[in-house]
Amino acid sequence: MADNSFLEQIDSPEALQWAREWSDRTIAQLPSSRLELQERMLAALNTDARIPLPRRRVELLFNFWRDAEHPRGIWRCTTLDSYLGDTQWRTLIDVDSLAAAEGENWVWKGAHVRSPEYDRALIKLSRGGADATEIREFDLERGCFVADGFSIPEAKTDVSWVDLDTLLVGTDMGEGSLTSSGYPAHVYRWQRGQELAAAELFFAGEASDVAVGGWHDSMPGFERTFVTRSLDFYNSYTYLDRDGLELIEIPSDCGFSTFREWMFIAPRTEFSGVPAGGLGVIDFEAFLAGAREFQLVFSPSPATSLQGLTFTKNHAVLTLLDNVASKIQLIRLGQWAESTELAVDPLATTTVIGTSPLRDDELWLSTTSFDQPATLLHGFAGGAMEAVKRAPELFCTTDFDTCQHWATSADGTQIPYFITGNFHTQPQPALVHAYGGFEVSLRPYYSATRGIGWLERGGLFVEANLRGGGEFGPSWHSQVTKSNRHKVWEDHEAVLKDLVARGYTTPEQLAIRGGSNGGLLTAGALVSYPQLFGAAVVQVPLTDMLRYHTMSAGASWMAEYGDPDNPEEREAIATWSPLAGVDKQPAYPPALVTTSTRDDRVHPAHARLFAAALREAGQPVDYYENTEGGHAGAADNSQVAHLEALIHSWLWSTLKKR
Repeated sequence: MADNSFLEQIDSPEALQWAREWSDRTIAQLPSSRLELQERMLAALNTDARIPLPRRRVELLFNFWRDAEHPRGIWRCTTLDSYLGDTQWRTLIDVDSLAAAEGENWVWKGAHVRSPEYDRALIKLSRGGADATEIREFDLERGCFVADGFSIPEAKTDVSWVDLDTLLVGTDMGEGSLTSSGYPAHVYRWQRGQELAAAELFFAGEASDVAVGGWHDSMPGFERTFVTRSLDFYNSYTYLDRDGLELIEIPSDCGFSTFREWMFIAPRTEFSGVPAGGLGVIDFEAFLAGAREFQLVFSPSPATSLQGLTFTKNHAVLTLLDNVASKIQLIRLGQWAESTELAVDPLATTTVIGTSPLRDDELWLSTTSFDQPATLLHGFAGGAMEAVKRAPELFCTTDFDTCQHWATSADGTQIPYFITGNFHTQPQPALVHAYGGFEVSLRPYYSATRGIGWLERGGLFVEANLRGGGEFGPSWHSQVTKSNRHKVWEDHEAVLKDLVARGYTTPEQLAIRGGSNGGLLTAGALVSYPQLFGAAVVQVPLTDMLRYHTMSAGASWMAEYGDPDNPEEREAIATWSPLAGVDKQPAYPPALVTTSTRDDRVHPAHARLFAAALREAGQPVDYYENTEGGHAGAADNSQVAHLEALIHSWLWSTLKKR
């Protein structure tokens, strides 16, 4: 076997040349129609008819926007009256102008705005889309960066306002300040005018932790400071600063939040009468004094799960799934036994876009489905919701339908999946997307690039809700972690077989796609049951699972996959690690492997080594590496259109050859 260790050096000239040459070959073999497809996708992504999703801060609505004129984006604001009428925006930050002035490839990563004053913001900027960001203080009233204001060099940083002159910061402060996963291990209290290196150590975690972060709840009358120490991806300790840091006595696998006088818990295993996957509430001060009589706010069923919790001034807003169908419940604060359910489309995804809990009961919702673009709803909790903006239809959906089916996995578990498209002609090409990990729930949503590149051209699209996700609560995830990880592939295999059995498609016409953990899934499928499909798209994947914990942020995922340094867990991982499973026989269907040089979450070596191993085994494989984009794989709309056109052109040309 060739020595490919040079591919592990992210920016080495040899590795970059290897990636560039293979990427160029992949593009060169695609049909010229790819460019027309790319142009149409870019026009759809840049259209001014999209909905500018608002974020309420007191009397202003904020929005980050990318278009043809502003490919890197602008951060802007307006009033509600303006937003609902002939919108006039005030630009706060033009990222394109900033990048040009500074000679940097800045990518917007968000703004942390001081509340409730909303006068200053901490702006997060990434080079090329990496997770690591540079942070700068911005004056919202004057519309400019603060001279000699708070500024933090590029790092994976956690930050929170305490007051105008004080921050809680976790960042790279040198030796011992980061965990083995590369995230902050310490929290510092940093005063304005101090050098960052002189900030006071507030809390120190352990190198074995995933991350440590400090945060300040600035709710007027209920100001509190907390520290969270994440032991792994699903277990953490939370401390309250009350004349010193005091551990909040709940199980480490229990979700925790506060709102005014109330404390909420979302346990993964039953605690104090609150079932796994449920939601309980108690007076926070009473809890700190020893009370443990939680009131049940939500109790799951085998079909229902809690997906989100937010608040208006007088209501708790619960986002639920019922057999992967969206539900929104409103509960008046303090009246926990009664709820009101909003009427929503069961085949659409309804999402809470924003509330303004310091102000009133305002509620913003978005609803979308596979074949219906987003509609933005505005109203008030307890009142009627009005559709105020509708996104345009960007691809033809004539005679489209969406169905939900259930496949039977190897252990008898029923696995749901959605299928969308025109069902009049069967069998036909089908593209299966899946993820199956980290409690991530996959729900129906409108995608212009998918519609233009796949559905409109006669393909069926499948969204598979495998175990490992959060669609049915904590147990849907926990039953396939570590030594049971193989069951995710059994679920995936069952969906592929079910599609063929129902006559929707054939193995030769069936393609699979996944990114990140979904890239691991797709790579594993390629080496485990290649006879079931005709093409595989493997994006920003994990593949070297016997060494993943030593690469980039890999150590943070051992609660999901297992510890390769533990002999028993390593033995299980070795059975499904894609890189270890690459062989010359049997023949695999063609694969397209993609990654980003700037991905500092999943090391690009995972993709590089997997593609190289496939090629050395004589298996058909193409490769594309974007020099920007971070873990998303693309840094702006132009790069998204380029990558999506590449993928869909590759899929169609590959399947036609089968």
